[in-house]
Amino acid sequence: MRGHGRAPRALLLAALALSLVATGAVGAVVVLRHRNGPTPSVSAAPAAQAPTGATASVPPASATDAEVLLAPEALAKIGIKTATVTAMNTQTAMQIPGTVMPNAYGEVKVTPIASGIVTKTHVELGTAVRRGAPLMTVFSAELAEAQTKYLSMAAMLQADHQKLERTRELVGIGAASRQQMEEITAVHESRATELEAARQRLLLLGLDSTQVQALKSPSQVVSTVVVPAPIDGVITARAANLGQVVGMGQELAVVTDLSRVWAVGDLYEQDFRAVQVGSEAALTTSAYPGLTLRGRVSYIDPRVDPQARTAKLRVEVPNTDGRLRLGMYVTMSFVTRTGERRLVVPRSAVQTLGDRQVVFIPAKDEEGKFIQRTVRLGEPVGDAGHAVLSGLSPGDVVVTEGSFFLRAESLRNNPAGAG
Repeated sequence: MRGHGRAPRALLLAALALSLVATGAVGAVVVLRHRNGPTPSVSAAPAAQAPTGATASVPPASATDAEVLLAPEALAKIGIKTATVTAMNTQTAMQIPGTVMPNAYGEVKVTPIASGIVTKTHVELGTAVRRGAPLMTVFSAELAEAQTKYLSMAAMLQADHQKLERTRELVGIGAASRQQMEEITAVHESRATELEAARQRLLLLGLDSTQVQALKSPSQVVSTVVVPAPIDGVITARAANLGQVVGMGQELAVVTDLSRVWAVGDLYEQDFRAVQVGSEAALTTSAYPGLTLRGRVSYIDPRVDPQARTAKLRVEVPNTDGRLRLGMYVTMSFVTRTGERRLVVPRSAVQTLGDRQVVFIPAKDEEGKFIQRTVRLGEPVGDAGHAVLSGLSPGDVVVTEGSFFLRAESLRNNPAGAG
C-alpha cells in the first residue's frame, strides 16, 4: 500500500516541475518582445536572482519602449525610409482676419476749381479711366468772367505800354518831366502784374497755356470747364449728376488706383514681437479657393485700442488683375521665426497609439528590428513637423515612410499596448 501511495505523489511533483519550467519560458518570450517590460519575478524564475550586492547590467526603462520585428520579405515590401531628428529655429504661424481697403495714397477726390452747373457726365461708377480723360463738363460763368478780365487787363497793359513809349519821347525832348516818366512806368508794371495773375487764374480753371495765349478777342471766350481724371484708376464714387449746381472744391467723383490695395486687420499686443513692419504675409479669400497672394506689412498703428488691446495692421498687396475688391474679407497668414532652437521630428514619423504618440527607431546592426519609442510633442513647427519635448535626442534616426505599417504590426503583436 505504501508503494502504491508514492507513485501518485511522484506524478504530482513532476507535473508541478513542468508547470514551473513552462512559466519561465513564457517570461523569456515577453522579455524578448518587450525588452523594457517588467522583469520576471523571483518566484517565476528563481535562478535569475543576482548575488547580494551585485549591480544590474540593464537600466530600467519605460514599459512602452517595445520592439517590432519584421521578416526580410516584409521589410523589402513596405519600403522603409528614415530621417534624422535635428534642432532648428522654430517658427510661429498665426492668422489675422482682414478687410480689403483702397490704398489711401492712390485715392484722389476730383473737385472743380470753378463753380458752375454740370452739363455732361463722361463716366459711370466702376469705369476705368486714364489720366487726363474727361470726367465731367461744367458750365461756369466764373470761367467766362476770368477770361473777360484777362482780355481787359491785356488791353489796358497795351494802352499803358503805348503811353510809356510816348512819355519816353517827350522826356527826350524836354516836354515831360522825369517824375511823370516814373509814375507811368510804375502803372505799366502794375498792369503787367495784374495780367499775369489773370493768366494764372485761367490756367487754374482748366485752360492750357496754348489756349490762354490764343485768347485775343471776346469772341474766343469759352464758358465750359472739362474736369479731367488726375490719375489712372477706377471711378469708385460719383457725387454729381447732370444739371447739378456745384461749387468750387465740391467733390464730383473719386478715382482710385486699384493696382495696389490694403488689407487691414487687428494685431493683438502679445503678437507685436512676432509681426513687424516688413513682415511677409500670405492672403487667402473664400472668393478664390486655392489662390494665395503675397504682400508685406507696411504699417502698424502706434496706438493700441484700450478695450480690444489691438493695433491696426496694414498689408500692401499687388492687385494688378483686380481680383481683390474693396470690402472683401481676407485671411492674413504670418510665419515668423522666434529665434529659439528646438528639436523637431518629421510629421510623418509620428504615430498615435491610444493616448500616446510614438516613433519607430531602427535598431543598430539588426536589420528588421525597430524600437517603438514614446515621445511627448509640442506645437507644430511650420511644415517641418513637431517640436519634441521628450523622448528623442539630436541625431536619433526615426522611420518616416513605413511608420504606419510598423504601428499596425505593433498593435497586432501587442493589442493591449494601444491603451
